Amino acid sequence: MSDIDEPSGADRAPDEPASPRRSEISRRALVFGGVAVGGLAALGGGALVYREIRRSAAPEGTWVKLSPIVPVPESTPRAASPAFEAPGLETTVAVWAHADDDIIFANPHLAGLIASGATLRTIFVTAGDAGRGLAYAQQREAGIRAAYDEMRGSTEPWQTTELNLLSGARVTRFVPSDDPRLSITVLRLPDGNLSGKGFPTTGEAGLTQLINGLVPVLSPIDDGPTLDTRRLSETVAELIHAGRPEHVTTNIPHESAFARGDHPDHSCVGSLVRAVAPVAGVAPEAVTYYIGYPSRHEPVNVEGEELDAKVDVYATYAAQDPVVTCDTAAACLAQPGFGQWLRRSYGKTEDQLRLT
Repeated sequence: MSDIDEPSGADRAPDEPASPRRSEISRRALVFGGVAVGGLAALGGGALVYREIRRSAAPEGTWVKLSPIVPVPESTPRAASPAFEAPGLETTVAVWAHADDDIIFANPHLAGLIASGATLRTIFVTAGDAGRGLAYAQQREAGIRAAYDEMRGSTEPWQTTELNLLSGARVTRFVPSDDPRLSITVLRLPDGNLSGKGFPTTGEAGLTQLINGLVPVLSPIDDGPTLDTRRLSETVAELIHAGRPEHVTTNIPHESAFARGDHPDHSCVGSLVRAVAPVAGVAPEAVTYYIGYPSRHEPVNVEGEELDAKVDVYATYAAQDPVVTCDTAAACLAQPGFGQWLRRSYGKTEDQLRLT
């Protein structure tokens, strides 16, 4: 969800007071992975200047026309995928553009799933690298694992495995050593930027360019095998099918009226999941799409203890992300855009998408 041009720290909306419960996040969250919340030194001078420029405005994605998702796999994967995970109770496969889309846009639902004992398989399609390389992407991945630890109430280590899929893609999977009903799988495709034009350091290419046919392939930032549109569709279908889900959650798709002003990567992933879910054996009515940036225009619907808990999880993640940081509940809720999103969560079913 957050890129280098998605800021932290600014005056909060005057009609939205800060949450009173939490004055600061735990020391564990502050230093988890060795990244301090106040770690402005970790940012380059250019990033600091850019962040300051953007401090006073909520991020808004550029509207870019998106071609239909083609080719779509013709049939459900038949062979057992290396990504296969044992079915669990009420399994949800969640597919997101960036590491933090889930904890911002799909909480408190996400935390409720984990607390209920349900099985959750999370997939992040892009690295959310903001053109800053693999090291920054890995900081974000560490942050999302810490956020999941906060929700599941454990800090036992996560096991890391590289998987070579039937599609030809290579992915990295993280599984808590004490809780195999949860997993996080990352494709690490390059971030597409708020503009939808990518970043110079990754060839100014992202999901939008690939789907629109402007580039023939995307190269994962960890030097994995390149993905063309066919391999991308087959990869997402394979990963969804391997989770054997009863439910799927993802970003709002491009063809929905709710996508206007959203991050282009969100729109691409939502459209991709909507196109391939039936091939993966998931009925349209089993998919829930969460509104991204434009949710700030909807009424507040996360308050009280639910908001406190959501902010705790977000702040735990933010402790690992040197671009988007906050060290108190008030600071998290004061971030332009982020404060509004944290107070809201809107999931839409297929018949609620307002297709355009």
